Amino acid sequence: MTTTDTGRSSAFARSQGVPGALVVGGDYQGLGIARSLGRRGIPVAVLDDEVSIAPRSRYVQHSMRVPTLRSAEATTDALQAAARRFGLDGWVLFPTREETVAAVAQNRDELARTFRVPTPSWRTVRVAWDKRRTYQVAERLGIDVPRCWFPHSESDLSEIALDNPVIIKPAIKEHFFYETGAKAWRADDRAELLHKFRLATSIIPVEEVIVQELVPGGGEGQLAYCAFIKDGEPVGTMTVVRRRQHPSDFGRASTYVETIDLPELEAPSLRLLREMDYYGLVELEFKRDEHTGAVKLLDVNARTWGYHGLGPAAGVDFPALLHRDQLGLPVHPCRARAGVRWVRLATDVPNAVRDIRHGRLRAADYLRTLRGIDVGAVWAADDPLPMVAEIGILPRLAMSRGL
Repeated sequence: MTTTDTGRSSAFARSQGVPGALVVGGDYQGLGIARSLGRRGIPVAVLDDEVSIAPRSRYVQHSMRVPTLRSAEATTDALQAAARRFGLDGWVLFPTREETVAAVAQNRDELARTFRVPTPSWRTVRVAWDKRRTYQVAERLGIDVPRCWFPHSESDLSEIALDNPVIIKPAIKEHFFYETGAKAWRADDRAELLHKFRLATSIIPVEEVIVQELVPGGGEGQLAYCAFIKDGEPVGTMTVVRRRQHPSDFGRASTYVETIDLPELEAPSLRLLREMDYYGLVELEFKRDEHTGAVKLLDVNARTWGYHGLGPAAGVDFPALLHRDQLGLPVHPCRARAGVRWVRLATDVPNAVRDIRHGRLRAADYLRTLRGIDVGAVWAADDPLPMVAEIGILPRLAMSRGL
């Protein structure tokens, strides 16, 4: 276990008289949480199992790097070690990846003896973590989802219609993603479907394989409902169009996002979240079918999401809302205003270069979209060192997980 203190005394946190936040994951998503809270004078610590940029932030008092956070046991042990090392009793936990959310949910009672734990119960989180459950609950509630098949053998593939392309995706993201670096694979014909089904089942159990219709449409159809939910009601809300993602076909993460008024997303989102008895920060990803106009639910992320840093610029500071509520302080309803833009240049630029090279994007059109950027994922004038750090670790990130 490698432990580094960023050089600021632990007395700083105690002198504030406010319980801080332990952010689990130090990439740009964790950096956004650190900045949100740090700018309000709230102390922040970061725990990660990778070389990451958030510990370089002026708003991070402590950081700890551990060998792994891939299992529930390792994550729980690391959280308790960080609490002992830095005196984090009563601090608020902010897990940022699916596997750490699952670990916290599964060990919620134990961790709650040390931390404030805003992550919902495992019963709730499991509906988001396992996409089989996500789609089953959504369909029961009358929420549109892409057509899905759950083949248990190669012979079951014959029942899948291939009038249009399909995708092969995992029910549980991390079981597949860390092995392949991909969120999903496309299949255009039956031979390709069989080949990729065999590849998928060599990586994950067959019961975790989902074959799903490919919802037609580009970036203009990638939508999301983001919220802080309490007692079944939205406190802070933001709806966006995720105009670009990396990779362009089945994005692991959004790279260019704009707030937009999408009232049609609220009713189905709240219907699902109330059924889940959800509390906390959440992002629901949708896609509008360009042929039918139907909006279909793709994913539920039971945590902060990559572009949550867009929120404060649009009028909704999600981490601050959650932190205040965990401390028993009043939180007031707020809604993001439309027309605010966020970009992560480290992935947006190389993706655009590939799309321009393949004739999917015009260079002039791309450059035009960069003129009105309001928020960067990493760059901030009051906190420049994380950008310097990211430049240094980009080659390593590109090799290990494609950024």
